[in-house]
Amino acid sequence: MKRSCQHLCDGFQAAMDVLAKPWNGLIIATLDEGPLRFGEIGERLDAISDRMLSSRLKELEALGLVVRRVLPGPPVRVEYELTDTGRGFSEVAQAISRWGAMLAESAGRRGAGAGAVKSGVRGGPAAAGARAATRGAAAKRPRARLA
Repeated sequence: MKRSCQHLCDGFQAAMDVLAKPWNGLIIATLDEGPLRFGEIGERLDAISDRMLSSRLKELEALGLVVRRVLPGPPVRVEYELTDTGRGFSEVAQAISRWGAMLAESAGRRGAGAGAVKSGVRGGPAAAGARAATRGAAAKRPRARLA
Protein backbone atom coordinates (compact mmCIF):
# COMPACT_ATOMS: atom_id res chain seq x y z
CA MET A 1 0.00 0.00 0.00
CA LYS A 2 1.47 3.30 -1.04
CA ARG A 3 1.28 6.16 1.39
CA SER A 4 1.17 9.77 0.35
CA CYS A 5 2.28 12.76 2.37
CA GLN A 6 1.57 16.12 0.77
CA HIS A 7 4.60 17.78 2.39
CA LEU A 8 7.09 15.24 0.93
CA CYS A 9 8.14 15.18 -2.72
CA ASP A 10 7.13 12.31 -5.00
CA GLY A 11 10.77 11.24 -5.46
CA PHE A 12 11.27 10.84 -1.71
CA GLN A 13 8.08 8.84 -1.44
CA ALA A 14 9.04 6.61 -4.40
CA ALA A 15 12.41 5.84 -2.76
CA MET A 16 10.77 5.10 0.58
CA ASP A 17 8.28 2.74 -1.10
CA VAL A 18 11.28 0.65 -2.23
CA LEU A 19 13.27 0.88 1.01
CA ALA A 20 10.27 0.26 3.26
CA LYS A 21 10.05 -3.35 2.11
CA PRO A 22 12.13 -5.69 4.23
CA TRP A 23 15.45 -6.74 2.68
CA ASN A 24 15.33 -4.39 -0.34
CA GLY A 25 17.95 -1.97 0.96
CA LEU A 26 20.21 -4.80 2.07
CA ILE A 27 19.92 -6.62 -1.27
CA ILE A 28 20.70 -3.42 -3.20
CA ALA A 29 23.65 -2.67 -0.89
CA THR A 30 24.95 -6.22 -1.34
CA LEU A 31 24.72 -5.99 -5.14
CA ASP A 32 26.67 -2.73 -4.97
CA GLU A 33 29.74 -5.01 -4.61
CA GLY A 34 29.17 -6.18 -8.21
CA PRO A 35 27.28 -8.92 -10.06
CA LEU A 36 26.39 -11.90 -7.87
CA ARG A 37 24.65 -15.22 -8.32
CA PHE A 38 21.55 -16.06 -6.29
CA GLY A 39 23.46 -18.30 -3.89
CA GLU A 40 26.16 -15.67 -3.36
CA ILE A 41 23.54 -13.09 -2.41
CA GLY A 42 21.96 -15.60 -0.03
CA GLU A 43 25.32 -16.34 1.59
CA ARG A 44 25.92 -12.64 2.26
CA LEU A 45 22.40 -12.20 3.66
CA ASP A 46 22.20 -15.52 5.48
CA ALA A 47 19.04 -14.68 7.43
CA ILE A 48 16.88 -14.25 4.31
CA SER A 49 14.91 -17.23 3.01
CA ASP A 50 15.32 -18.34 -0.59
CA ARG A 51 11.65 -17.60 -1.23
CA MET A 52 11.93 -14.04 0.09
CA LEU A 53 15.17 -13.40 -1.81
CA SER A 54 13.61 -14.65 -5.05
CA SER A 55 10.53 -12.49 -4.52
CA ARG A 56 12.54 -9.35 -3.73
CA LEU A 57 14.88 -9.83 -6.70
CA LYS A 58 11.87 -10.12 -9.03
CA GLU A 59 10.37 -6.94 -7.56
CA LEU A 60 13.64 -5.03 -7.85
CA GLU A 61 14.01 -6.24 -11.44
CA ALA A 62 10.46 -5.06 -12.24
CA LEU A 63 11.34 -1.64 -10.77
CA GLY A 64 14.38 -1.39 -13.02
CA LEU A 65 16.89 -1.49 -10.16
CA VAL A 66 18.31 -4.96 -10.84
CA VAL A 67 18.97 -6.83 -14.07
CA ARG A 68 18.90 -10.64 -14.21
CA ARG A 69 21.45 -12.01 -16.65
CA VAL A 70 21.53 -15.61 -17.86
CA LEU A 71 25.08 -16.69 -18.71
CA PRO A 72 25.50 -19.50 -21.26
CA GLY A 73 26.75 -22.79 -19.96
CA PRO A 74 27.12 -25.54 -19.40
CA PRO A 75 26.22 -25.11 -16.69
CA VAL A 76 23.85 -22.21 -17.32
CA ARG A 77 24.37 -19.56 -14.66
CA VAL A 78 22.21 -16.65 -13.59
CA GLU A 79 23.60 -13.51 -12.00
CA TYR A 80 22.07 -10.31 -10.75
CA GLU A 81 23.52 -6.84 -11.15
CA LEU A 82 22.41 -3.32 -10.33
CA THR A 83 21.28 -1.06 -13.14
CA ASP A 84 22.48 2.55 -13.25
CA THR A 85 19.39 3.50 -11.26
CA GLY A 86 20.13 0.76 -8.73
CA ARG A 87 23.74 1.95 -8.37
CA GLY A 88 22.35 5.36 -7.42
CA PHE A 89 21.57 3.81 -4.02
CA SER A 90 25.29 3.84 -3.15
CA GLU A 91 25.18 7.48 -2.03
CA VAL A 92 22.03 6.80 -0.03
CA ALA A 93 23.69 3.79 1.65
CA GLN A 94 26.68 5.94 2.62
CA ALA A 95 24.35 8.56 4.12
CA ILE A 96 22.44 5.87 6.02
CA SER A 97 25.74 4.45 7.33
CA ARG A 98 26.80 7.88 8.57
CA TRP A 99 23.42 8.36 10.24
CA GLY A 100 23.66 4.85 11.74
CA ALA A 101 27.06 5.73 13.22
CA MET A 102 25.53 8.85 14.75
CA LEU A 103 22.69 6.76 16.21
CA ALA A 104 25.15 4.23 17.62
CA GLU A 105 27.24 7.01 19.14
CA SER A 106 24.17 8.59 20.67
CA ALA A 107 23.01 5.23 22.06
CA GLY A 108 26.51 4.65 23.48
CA ARG A 109 26.40 7.96 25.33
CA ARG A 110 23.08 6.93 26.87
CA GLY A 111 24.57 3.63 28.04
CA ALA A 112 22.93 1.46 25.39
CA GLY A 113 26.25 0.37 23.93
CA ALA A 114 25.12 -3.23 23.54
CA GLY A 115 22.94 -2.26 20.59
CA ALA A 116 25.52 -0.04 18.96
CA VAL A 117 26.60 -0.71 15.40
CA LYS A 118 30.32 -1.02 14.62
CA SER A 119 31.68 1.31 11.99
CA GLY A 120 34.60 0.86 9.65
CA VAL A 121 33.66 -2.64 8.58
CA ARG A 122 35.56 -4.01 5.57
CA GLY A 123 33.82 -3.47 2.24
CA GLY A 124 32.58 0.09 2.63
CA PRO A 125 29.45 1.58 4.12
CA ALA A 126 26.94 -0.28 1.96
CA ALA A 127 28.49 -3.65 2.68
CA ALA A 128 28.81 -2.75 6.36
CA GLY A 129 25.12 -2.00 6.53
CA ALA A 130 24.25 -5.29 4.86
CA ARG A 131 26.48 -7.28 7.21
CA ALA A 132 25.37 -5.40 10.33
CA ALA A 133 21.76 -6.33 9.65
CA THR A 134 22.54 -10.04 9.58
CA ARG A 135 24.87 -10.10 12.61
CA GLY A 136 23.52 -12.15 15.44
CA ALA A 137 21.26 -14.21 13.16
CA ALA A 138 20.62 -17.82 14.06
CA ALA A 139 23.23 -20.35 13.01
CA LYS A 140 23.42 -20.57 9.27
CA ARG A 141 21.10 -23.18 7.88
CA PRO A 142 21.94 -25.31 4.84
CA ARG A 143 20.85 -23.53 1.66
CA ALA A 144 19.66 -25.08 -1.55
CA ARG A 145 21.84 -24.02 -4.46
CA LEU A 146 19.84 -22.22 -7.09
CA ALA A 147 21.12 -20.75 -10.33
